[in-house]
Amino acid sequence: MVLEGLGKSLRNALDRIKGATSIDEQLIKDVVKDLQRALLQADVNVQLVLALTKKIEERALGEKPPAGKSPKDHVMKIIYDELVNLLDNGEGLRMKPQTIMMVGLYGQGKTTSTGKLAFLFNKKGFKVGLIAADVYRPAAYDQLCQLGEKVGVDVYGEPGESDAPGIVQRGMEHFKDKKVVIIDTSGRHALEDDLIQEIKDIARVAQPDERFLVLDSQVGQQAGPQAEAFHNAVGVTGVILTKMDGTAKGGGAISAVSKTNARIVCLGVGEHIRDFEPFDANKFISRLLGMGDLSSLVEMAREGYEGQEEQMEETGKKMLSGKFTLRDMYQQMQAMNKMGPLKKIMSLIPGMSKMEDKIDFEESQERLAKYKHIMDSMTLEEQENPDIIKSSRVQRIAMGSGTSVQDVRELLKQFSQSKKALKGMSGNRKLRKQMMKQMGMADLDLDSLE
Repeated sequence: MVLEGLGKSLRNALDRIKGATSIDEQLIKDVVKDLQRALLQADVNVQLVLALTKKIEERALGEKPPAGKSPKDHVMKIIYDELVNLLDNGEGLRMKPQTIMMVGLYGQGKTTSTGKLAFLFNKKGFKVGLIAADVYRPAAYDQLCQLGEKVGVDVYGEPGESDAPGIVQRGMEHFKDKKVVIIDTSGRHALEDDLIQEIKDIARVAQPDERFLVLDSQVGQQAGPQAEAFHNAVGVTGVILTKMDGTAKGGGAISAVSKTNARIVCLGVGEHIRDFEPFDANKFISRLLGMGDLSSLVEMAREGYEGQEEQMEETGKKMLSGKFTLRDMYQQMQAMNKMGPLKKIMSLIPGMSKMEDKIDFEESQERLAKYKHIMDSMTLEEQENPDIIKSSRVQRIAMGSGTSVQDVRELLKQFSQSKKALKGMSGNRKLRKQMMKQMGMADLDLDSLE
């Protein structure tokens, strides 16, 4: 999870409010100290921390709760609002036709972020073109081509050519039919005069709608001077923060964005092409505070079943009627696997962040993978009717999947318990109606499931 340590500390501070018998001045001051400690440990800029917590304290002590809201809920809402205000510099990633210029120093993840950004736009139906304008790093063009092939977008480059502005000019002409063009520029170990001139020349040729600065969040508050220097050179309009998965210094990089007066547009949260999130301050803080992000969870679920909507509805009907097979369970696991790591999925469910110390996510992920191998070794008949799987079949399935007989029996037991629970729910019409609404099947006739 992004900024896991900070999230845990912030949730502990909120738990202090929830567990209090009453809200008084001493409690507010103690919670403010907890918040300061949590933010400073995450490397957030000291001045920002002091300004933020001072405002929280003033509001919590000076404002009366609105009608119908308890003092506890009011104080927690103040903390939430002020944390959002700290990060909210306007609309994040704008999904519209545009030209984007990527800038940043070496090793910040600029080329990888270019490919990930192309993936996001391509997924939304935009025709995307990538221009390889990094003429100094030998592998930059090849890397961008590999990323382009992986995400299904075209790449323009001229290997061996050193005139970056010329490459960009010809690339823009080449991609004049594309809705989104993303330019990957050169980096340096430091912001030198020749790099500043080159990115200025590229900006003059391309006339980009957006100039995104890519920052490695692990550099912490050192990102501040970088951000300021690039902003003075080309007028940064947005910032992409990479390596945000679990880093202790991410708070420093986030607060450094204030140096540019630009907005955070995306977060890189892993190595895979899908580990890249458009930034939304409300959703980000909601997840940090353990309040979940159900809208993102629903979106991820839709992507998991993309192109299989009819199959998703059919599986939903089977679940609601209690007629659920191992085949249906297998298809659900495949869709879930597309959604990403189990830990990330759990972080989107309200309240589940409290379970993170009690769940071995790695072991759970491995068990799901093992179950998939076991089901791959079953015949279609066995998947549709697990009752026929007796001793000899269990041994064959275990050998075929490279697992143990105990593993196979554990899967069958797990399935049997899930089916039993679904059958129990299928007899409750009110509960079924609620589930149908959550699954987007509110118009379905209940009697058709009998």
